[in-house]
Amino acid sequence: MKKEESKHRILILGASGYIGNSIYKELGPYFKTFGTYRTPKKEFEKNKQFFHYNVEEDDVYEILQACKPTIIISALRGDFNAQTIAHQHITEYVMESGSKIIFLSSANAFDAYSKYPSYELDKTLSHSIYGHFKIKIENMLLRLPKRQVAVLRLPMVFGTNCPRIQDIKQTISEKEGVEVFPNLIMNVTLDKKVTQQIHYIINRNKHGIFHLGSTDLVHHDDFIKDITAFLTNDKVLLKHVFTTNEDRYLAVLPKYNKLPKHLQITSDVVLEELQK
Repeated sequence: MKKEESKHRILILGASGYIGNSIYKELGPYFKTFGTYRTPKKEFEKNKQFFHYNVEEDDVYEILQACKPTIIISALRGDFNAQTIAHQHITEYVMESGSKIIFLSSANAFDAYSKYPSYELDKTLSHSIYGHFKIKIENMLLRLPKRQVAVLRLPMVFGTNCPRIQDIKQTISEKEGVEVFPNLIMNVTLDKKVTQQIHYIINRNKHGIFHLGSTDLVHHDDFIKDITAFLTNDKVLLKHVFTTNEDRYLAVLPKYNKLPKHLQITSDVVLEELQK
């Protein structure tokens, strides 16, 4: 174990979720890593590093006091008001303890802009409730001392057994139409690439805003068609959803906080991984 990697105590809020659990598996062998789970499951209850936490009912401060993390990774899901209160408590803890918060945000922080992709320093603006919520938390955290915050804006995240792929498989098996957005231009990423990027950000003590999407852009309908092509040989029904007649961008591209080449990804690599 590298010396610099062992000193951190990491708490992943939402470690039982799809992305949170991927992060836990990546960081667990290198750091003293704790996680929270919401729905009771034997594997989490037995794991002494895991704490039961319901964002609507429990106070996050108790878990922070129990773990004393030097780094908090927020991959929480749940009621937006409850999450807002939780992040206020996290902010207070970060200020008091000198620890660091890594917040998983979303491309939806820019979903009101449709004419171009978004870069790290662009002004956030959203028309969706989800995007509004992510912006609210981002703004709260970005008032903390610079070195104590990393905001990671994610595009659509895929992985071999990710919820999105499972939904597509189920829709195909039920002979329903798979939803595609023909005019949506986006970028994508892989769960395991995101976890490697987070590991790097921790090791190198990076801070600021990171756009962790693929370096290239794809049309949503083309990308989903490519996925369905290797999931089944049968003809797949597509349900075209037109939100606009013009191309609409929802993509987070890196410009200022670029990670090293081996930590960057393209949409082709995402598709290759999904076929393995």
